[in-house]
Amino acid sequence: MSKSRYPLSGSEPPNTMPRFLHRVLPPHLQALIGLWMVVPLSSMTSAQPSPEPHRERRLPTAEEIADAPADGGEAFNRLVFEKSPYLLQHARNPVDWYPWGAEAFDRAKAEGKMVFLSVGYSTCHWCHVMERESFEDDEVAALMNEAFICVKVDREERPDIDQVYMTVTQALTGSGGWPMTVIMTPEKKPFFAATYIPKQGRFGRPGMMELIPQLQTLWANERDRALQVAENIANELPSMVGGSPGAPLTESTLNRAFAEFKSAYDREHAGFRASRKFPTPHNLSFLLRYWKRTGEPEALSMATETLKAMRRGGLWDHVGFGTHRYSTDPEWLLPHFEKMLYDQALLAMANTEAFLATGDATFEQTTREILEYVLRDMTDAQGGFYSAEDADSEGEEGLFYLWKPEEVLEALNPETAGIFMEVYNIREGGNFKDEATGETNPRSIPHLTTDLSAIAKRRGIELSGLRKQLEDARQTLFAARETRIHPLKDDKLLTDWNGLMIAAMAKAHRALGEERYAIAATKAADRVLSLLKSQENGRLLHRYRDGEAGLPAHLDDYAFLTWGLIELYESTFEPKYLREALALNEMALTHFWDEDEGGFYLTANDGEALIARSKEIYDGAIPSGNAVAAYNLIRLGRISANPEMETKAERVMAAFSEAVSKRPSSHSMLMMALDMALGASVEIVIAGDLRAEEAQAMLRASRSRYLPQAVTLHRPDGDSVEVAEIAPFLEAQRPIDGKVTGYICRNYACDLPTTDVETFLKGLRKADAETSGIPAEELVELFPSVTE
Repeated sequence: MSKSRYPLSGSEPPNTMPRFLHRVLPPHLQALIGLWMVVPLSSMTSAQPSPEPHRERRLPTAEEIADAPADGGEAFNRLVFEKSPYLLQHARNPVDWYPWGAEAFDRAKAEGKMVFLSVGYSTCHWCHVMERESFEDDEVAALMNEAFICVKVDREERPDIDQVYMTVTQALTGSGGWPMTVIMTPEKKPFFAATYIPKQGRFGRPGMMELIPQLQTLWANERDRALQVAENIANELPSMVGGSPGAPLTESTLNRAFAEFKSAYDREHAGFRASRKFPTPHNLSFLLRYWKRTGEPEALSMATETLKAMRRGGLWDHVGFGTHRYSTDPEWLLPHFEKMLYDQALLAMANTEAFLATGDATFEQTTREILEYVLRDMTDAQGGFYSAEDADSEGEEGLFYLWKPEEVLEALNPETAGIFMEVYNIREGGNFKDEATGETNPRSIPHLTTDLSAIAKRRGIELSGLRKQLEDARQTLFAARETRIHPLKDDKLLTDWNGLMIAAMAKAHRALGEERYAIAATKAADRVLSLLKSQENGRLLHRYRDGEAGLPAHLDDYAFLTWGLIELYESTFEPKYLREALALNEMALTHFWDEDEGGFYLTANDGEALIARSKEIYDGAIPSGNAVAAYNLIRLGRISANPEMETKAERVMAAFSEAVSKRPSSHSMLMMALDMALGASVEIVIAGDLRAEEAQAMLRASRSRYLPQAVTLHRPDGDSVEVAEIAPFLEAQRPIDGKVTGYICRNYACDLPTTDVETFLKGLRKADAETSGIPAEELVELFPSVTE
């Protein structure tokens, strides 16, 4: 349920009310909110309701939607007309839900009612729990409908709303997560916030049945005070969601980020010390870059050991591939079982980079398996990428992914079943305790605790034979699992998340030489650009589902899709993707840039006016849009030889430098941008026919090395080429005597061009050494033969 936005994802935030709230909240409201700060959520889950829903939960059919009256009628509420699977899941609730919009707030003003804002997403387990316990309950719904105008928001569709009110929730309660519950005035100004609320109070915290009457009393008898509190919070909010300029970020900032990760590293289980473990792959990508910059071995080991621990644990789907959302324990065993597209994309990128950095085939295998899962289960017929898969099926979290020994024995012969259950720890009575009840679950989560070579030795079989037997068993069990009732798939296409997966596919194509990844990235990019980009004004939309594109795009849409298109250009060398990346980058500068203070707002300058226009630099489960935009600006500046873009990136960093300097490890994506800005630049140009053997040899060599500072371009032969219009310096970097020619530039100084592959490879090796803190002899050990 809960996802802390405090430093080092998954760490426990302090249960203390920020000092300014003691100024803006009266004592009795402080006390009411304080009840939500003294008892950990884990203490409340023992009384979790039965997972069996008492109301029908299927999504409405097209016919039901067409026949419903404007208010939804007796069978539905107003959410029945929405496109979001999350909102549609709530369309049968007896709560009189409204989608976010003027109709809801106008009615709240007309009737003088509070607004109950509930924010979640389709694959959120605790959102489902609160729905089953309260929103499907007639008694709770009656109280809600009497006291409030009730508004439901899908945080994946409206990250702008989520970001503003999550800031309030974290400020009021000391933590945040979903479902998020905010009580506000008809003017959208909040005065109470919480996350999951049970139906009945437990452990000193009021439940919905107690809380709603308390809020009604407050609104009826002390409305003026509640309105003043809301006004005070609204006045404080801009300072909480804006930038915080300070001293320039320097190499010492990178060093402190590494030191913070080192201090927080869990040396027993890998990852970073916390009661819950989040993947946060961009942290690991930063550590890989820091290792490359400094040669610091601990940075490399922290990144690689964490990636391996994730793969061994229950966080990884050992039967169907892909990663679950996060682990509820420090050992990576018990996950929340939802699967998010962004986790797959970011983890694939981190594993791709780890493979390039080390040559370890484990990371190549993990990358391939993540992308196999995405292409198999998360891709529509035209190539777009779906958003998520739910944790729950048949009313129970994780049921789809868990196994009893008899289920394994039913699918496999006894010998193979025995080996599989030994390797993956599937046993009678289960292998984990349920997070909610604390009781041992009778089913098991497949996970690895013993090295395969030890099991092979103990059983007296060859390791290769064991691997083959396990893979055959996995495929058989996957086929058996496919006959189960699947979790709900959130099949909307989001522009920003598709951008991340396009980037992941393109990077994997270059590193692994797998052409189908470039094809997949190309199809997805073409689908997003055709469906979610206006052909009239070049503006993006945020979401496509069920034949309809809609919702204004936010900064993340522009930044993440630009990232994906840059990576796609470097994979395919199709100039149109570089041109699109530059156009989207310019559009972001036009509509999201803060000319006064620097940095980007989350929402456009002509978008809906919320109570605050926020700028965000903190990395959560996904990187900050500002940080990705800064990274894009540096790369596009070097690709197009436009120093103004790098100046803009510097202004992004300056806009947030005070907050970043306080905890640089919480801003790992910006640390990657800073690393690139401070490091030696490398520009590689291959001029000539890419089909030629020499061009392919040059490409293989450059793509097989871990060169995070490099940008690569292709200059076709001829006098008028499209890419030279984008990067004018390419006009002079032509093939020599009609032969494929390699150009390597470092720190704005170029080697002599060469048509000799071996000379190009030597130059590449030199560029690698000069941009790296790794001793030359270690680089040779990692890459003994660049000609192969």
